[in-house]
Amino acid sequence: MIRGAVIDDANHLAELMKTLGYPATENEMRQRLEVILPHEDFKTFVYDSTEGVIGMIGMSFSYAYHTDSPHVRVIAFVVDREHQGEGVGRLLMREAEHWSEVKGAKTIQLNSGNRKEREVTHKIYEGFGFVGKATGFYKKL
Repeated sequence: MIRGAVIDDANHLAELMKTLGYPATENEMRQRLEVILPHEDFKTFVYDSTEGVIGMIGMSFSYAYHTDSPHVRVIAFVVDREHQGEGVGRLLMREAEHWSEVKGAKTIQLNSGNRKEREVTHKIYEGFGFVGKATGFYKKL
């Protein structure tokens, strides 16, 4: 079942962040959720199974300077390794698309690392209808 995330999902989301390669403690995730969840332009959906939360998608809605069309950016999207290939990601993405349409977004964007181990994931994104068009640049402050 897909539902909105709640603070008490922090332990499951911390585990899922490890799958993405971003280790987090339950307390760190709880603090992040306390900041993110109250904002109406952010949304986090989880896939809750009989085994607990096994997938999540977190995103933000925003406007842009270069176009009149608002967009949603997927910030985190992950399914537990043991449940990949079961359609959980597709269901989460559909829910994200629905939320994006309700918010008035015209596109959904996401970033994914240009690493060999991400090539399979890139094929999945292409299967969802995404097109690789940009290179991201990052600078730590």
